[in-house]
Amino acid sequence: MPTNSYAHPEVLVSTQWLADHLHDDNLRIVEIDMTEETNQGTHIPGAVFWSTFRDLVNADFSQNLTPVAIEAVLSRSGITPETMVVGYGSYPGTGGWLFWLLRLVGHQNVRVLNGGHRKWMSEGRPVVDEFSRYEATNYPISQIDDGLRAFYPQVRSAMDDSAQVLLDVRTAEEYSSECFLMKPPEGDERGGHIPNAIQVEQLATLNEDGTLKSFDELFDLYASRGVTADKLVIPYCAIGARAGYVWFVLTYLLGYPNVRNYDGSWNEWSRQLEAPVEEGKGTMK
Repeated sequence: MPTNSYAHPEVLVSTQWLADHLHDDNLRIVEIDMTEETNQGTHIPGAVFWSTFRDLVNADFSQNLTPVAIEAVLSRSGITPETMVVGYGSYPGTGGWLFWLLRLVGHQNVRVLNGGHRKWMSEGRPVVDEFSRYEATNYPISQIDDGLRAFYPQVRSAMDDSAQVLLDVRTAEEYSSECFLMKPPEGDERGGHIPNAIQVEQLATLNEDGTLKSFDELFDLYASRGVTADKLVIPYCAIGARAGYVWFVLTYLLGYPNVRNYDGSWNEWSRQLEAPVEEGKGTMK
């Protein structure tokens, strides 16, 4: 039943909290974006930069979830297993994706900046021109927790299973086949969605200032579409980043017990020639 409090409110930090703790020795603020120029001259003081496509995503648009890749960005950022990591980006949901990434490797002390860069800027808080650099650490990672992920065979079986729900968190244009990843389909690219997937765009979880909606609003948003806590929920998007954010919302804010991010997402599904695809509201392709 709905309540007035998130299941795990401690995973969120406010802009005021972050402003008060900018100089904590055990804090690392991570900004994730396409390029270092995305928020040029307006970085949160002390933040380090992780590039979406240089550090976290491969050339084929799959997420680079190898221990070596994640070790590298954690170590160069001066992060240890005890460090508190606060994530943000120009898109308010970026911090939730970072939360999922760090949970994959077992890092427990991670928080999401509620409202991200948008709210920080709207409040006129301090910014700097350059990212920070810290003495490198050695952050060994032995394995990835695949229990937080869904893979292609499982997604195939979920299409016709009433105990599971496929949650398409992309835009309506992507869902209906007008876009492939983030552009119109070209050549043999297939636009559309996984059959029987329910579409709830990830932006529907946010207020106008980029902060997260209340528990009750989020509960109603998903429950009204049949995305309920008694089911295995598998969110997907284009490359698994927005879906990672929705995994965070469902798992840590609403308390859903069984959510798995299909990080292969549309980038993988649409390229499997035997995988069924629907266009519009249900035209099989």
